[in-house]
Amino acid sequence: MKDRFKVMSLVGARPQFIKLAPLCRAIEQFNARGGVQIDHFIVHTGQHYDHGMSDIFFEELEIPRPDLNLGVGSGKHGAQTAEMLKGTEDILLQEKPDILVIFGDTNSTAAGALAAAKLHIPIAHIEAGLRSFNRDMPEEINRVMSDHLSDILLAPTPTAIENLKREGLADRTESSGDIMYDTVMFNTKLARQKSTLIQDLQLEGQSIALATIHRAENTNDTQRLETLLNKLNEFADHHLPVVFPMHPRTKNMLPNVLPDWKPSPNLRVIEPVGYLDMLALIDHARLALTDSGGLQKEAFFLNTPCITLRDETEWVETIQAGGNRLAGADPELIDAAIADWAQRWADQTPDFTEAIHEAFGRADSAEKTIDAIVRFLEKSLPETEKVA
Repeated sequence: MKDRFKVMSLVGARPQFIKLAPLCRAIEQFNARGGVQIDHFIVHTGQHYDHGMSDIFFEELEIPRPDLNLGVGSGKHGAQTAEMLKGTEDILLQEKPDILVIFGDTNSTAAGALAAAKLHIPIAHIEAGLRSFNRDMPEEINRVMSDHLSDILLAPTPTAIENLKREGLADRTESSGDIMYDTVMFNTKLARQKSTLIQDLQLEGQSIALATIHRAENTNDTQRLETLLNKLNEFADHHLPVVFPMHPRTKNMLPNVLPDWKPSPNLRVIEPVGYLDMLALIDHARLALTDSGGLQKEAFFLNTPCITLRDETEWVETIQAGGNRLAGADPELIDAAIADWAQRWADQTPDFTEAIHEAFGRADSAEKTIDAIVRFLEKSLPETEKVA
């Protein structure tokens, strides 16, 4: 009789570390029930490799250290993905997991999906079914490919489920709710207890906005980047002071493409922060301006209105609920979104709770995910190996 399953999780970037944390807790809780057990093996591709973008998340979120780090690092998409593919294939052959769990839409996700599919190892894709419908985004290519190679599609929202149905993937789809909601709810409590960033930045009692810019579509296009940075300066001068944790990609681009740009005195550029500190900033902010997919949701979950500095979003539910406005890098759209925010939310905090529960679940996605994986594995066993 089969009494243990080996589950391998493949992560490589900040958003994946964050989603891994509730999955680790759910596995611990599952094993504590008795009966069939899950052996969890964690592989880090090394896509995000410096302390500020990697190690600190394992420390803060109390995630078990990876059993293996492939150490791939940065590079062009093809070279980076190829290195990840080779390393992941080697470790899959060595460890022979019963299933590979992949997260989101990074190059690590795509490499893991391709390696496991070619070795006929089942794949569970957390955050399946998201679509921006913009094939210029490398993330869109990664997520579409990963969905079509996966055996369990863990869809976070009704919209994601409908996307998968349209692509003929309904029979592989599970409605799991959003694992990011699990981790935001759990870790916001920790952030309020442990983070000292608001005090360290002397922001107590101050109204601020939070900004992040890191997407290739914004950082690799000099005109878009200049427009966005100038708009942040304008907002900081005319509305609220802005705290701007600058992503390494953005920081590295500036000396080469915009050497004369300087932040306004009211635009406070800081180094990247850990997850608990970022949650503290979102929780404290009156408004978020971002091109991050994860931060759009984190802001929504914490009732912080958001202006998304992209031309599309995978998280249409945040738009529909009135918590998010798409503005891209269009100065007029950004101004209109700021005016809308000023009219509706500048003097009050919205409550998106009802819309959150309707679209993203009730913070039990990790448990649903583990239950779905075990059901799949039990169903796939030969009759002679069925779990008692």
